[in-house]
Amino acid sequence: MIFHPILFAVVFMTFTILCLLELYRMAALAGSSPQKVTGILSAILFFLIFFVSSAGYLSYKYLLIPVLMQPGVFVAELYRKKPDPGANTAYTILGFVYIAIPMSLTSYLVFSGSGQKEIFYPWVLLGVTVILWIYDAGAYLIGTALGRHRLFERISPKKSWEGVIGGTVAALLAAVGCGLLIPVLALNTWLVISLLVIIFGTFGDLVESLLKRSLRIKDSGRWIPGHGGFLDRFDSYLFVIPAVAAWLFFFGFK
Repeated sequence: MIFHPILFAVVFMTFTILCLLELYRMAALAGSSPQKVTGILSAILFFLIFFVSSAGYLSYKYLLIPVLMQPGVFVAELYRKKPDPGANTAYTILGFVYIAIPMSLTSYLVFSGSGQKEIFYPWVLLGVTVILWIYDAGAYLIGTALGRHRLFERISPKKSWEGVIGGTVAALLAAVGCGLLIPVLALNTWLVISLLVIIFGTFGDLVESLLKRSLRIKDSGRWIPGHGGFLDRFDSYLFVIPAVAAWLFFFGFK
């Protein structure tokens, strides 16, 4: 994330592909046949165009190319002769909307931190990531020790309101730390970001739990022993990044 823009692009695009593969694997286990090649190619194209555009070398209008590829998914399904074409199409496009677009938005954060898109400034994205990690850790520790009241038992039986409160306190403290260490954003902006992390990170986690429960799957993958797959690690990220990017886009970096 912090060493070089090309390394950032390679690593985060790899994460995007791995998350997509896990989503398509989950869909396949449920009996669907998403268009893996189409989905991954459109995701790579969208990520690369967004990255280059955020760096200031290309117009954002070229993002229409991978977006306009999505209707082609319906056309391609006509020739595949696979059962349940509606689900196949839905899961293919879901991967683009749910994974590819949010992961691509990380490029906006690493090129906009200084207020000049052509300068690589990864510290805002790092700050958002650290706040999310600390929120998750605080919620887990407090929820495990003191959790009594279930947050959303139908979807995630282990999550508690006590955990959310503990994670909220931890995230706000992390935001204060980011305000001191990454002063390109004002402290009140970091506090708003921490609230966005708390709200959208929680919903991101619950949405992925809902998806897995509907597909009767415990973990999205087995890449990370004891933690599941990459989609399990990035579920909150997929909701947090668009929320933070939208806030900074409309209200600026100062």
